[in-house]
Amino acid sequence: MNNKKNLSYFTVKDSKGKEIEYEILFTFESEDTNKKYIVYTDNEKDDEGMIKTYASSYTNEEGNEEVLKLNKIEDEKDWSLVEKVLEQASEQFEK
Repeated sequence: MNNKKNLSYFTVKDSKGKEIEYEILFTFESEDTNKKYIVYTDNEKDDEGMIKTYASSYTNEEGNEEVLKLNKIEDEKDWSLVEKVLEQASEQFEK
């Protein structure tokens, strides 16, 4: 059963003004990159039936910890870190 009260969600508007709701799977911080990261999904499936998962780095809006600014991950070091954390998380879910 999907109980939204126990899960964290955020909504963004795409370039056409359509609101898209994303479920936050988890967040983490890295001392190596000195950045915060968020892993999230819209729970849609890809062509292979796998749920699409996204990742971004983020910062909090100054003076408002609840407002996040998502940043595209473009650096290979960042992607390697995110992939490593995702692998560790999936291993935990499989147990």
